[in-house]
Amino acid sequence: MKITFWGVRGSIPCPGPETVRYGGNTPCLELRVGENGRLIIIDAGSGMRPLGHRLMEDRPPGKALEADVYLTHTHWDHIMGLPFFPPLYHPETRLRIHGPVTYEDESLEEILGGQLTYRYFPVRQAELAAGIEYHTLKEGRFDLGGGVSLVTKYLNHPILCLGYRFEYRGKVLCTAYDTEPFRNIFCTDPSDPAYDEAMAREGDQVAREENERVEEFFKGADLLIHDAQYTLAEYETTKTGWGHSAMEHAVNAAARAGVKRLALFHHEPLRTDAELDELSETLRPRGKEIDVFFAREGMQIHV
Repeated sequence: MKITFWGVRGSIPCPGPETVRYGGNTPCLELRVGENGRLIIIDAGSGMRPLGHRLMEDRPPGKALEADVYLTHTHWDHIMGLPFFPPLYHPETRLRIHGPVTYEDESLEEILGGQLTYRYFPVRQAELAAGIEYHTLKEGRFDLGGGVSLVTKYLNHPILCLGYRFEYRGKVLCTAYDTEPFRNIFCTDPSDPAYDEAMAREGDQVAREENERVEEFFKGADLLIHDAQYTLAEYETTKTGWGHSAMEHAVNAAARAGVKRLALFHHEPLRTDAELDELSETLRPRGKEIDVFFAREGMQIHV
């Protein structure tokens, strides 16, 4: 498997001189599997636009472009690149788009098509030339054919968000973003009138079990790409409940799960290249036996 990062930022694109080395595009990964280079795209953030241009440049004349797109969730920073993906406007393109849906009364097609209306964009969904199929995903294990299997896991985010575990010939690539540790949502202060001992105890147990399930999901991965938008100080001060992880949590969880390489991902848009360099030096010794690094646009990794 070969992974190429086309977008590594979270929340909103942030181009500029202070983000040029790590990149300013929002999430998009290109995954190539097997000798034939089967194409899987994970998320459709603004990084999907340059990926699309590269795919069109490399496409042999007369050969259809086929790809599976796996969306972790449908927040805008993870789908905003889709209307600007050049293969959408070519009749020989065949896309299969997979992802979770939070509200059952809206299909994945309707959610993604909402940004392809004249209110927001000059081209309507019905005018796209590509052949597109939409598939709603839930938690489970799936045989994708050709020796590729996929395990999906619900993560902790304000809307349904899936982690993806791709397995091929004994190698494992995992994604775990956007997510934060599960926590007890019940009152835990005995002096608070709302405190209920049984509920507090049950809340602690459920949060612990869910966090263990997430670590079991990416256990032993050759490469884990994990949400790391905040530092621990930022997370505990003002960002708890926003659906993103602290870098220190990602490193510790990966270590417990026996992950081999950890790519910290979904960078805070205000974080400069210099700040990421400094944090990289701080976090690397914590990784111990794990290879810990911040993902950069254009980075390629072979698993």
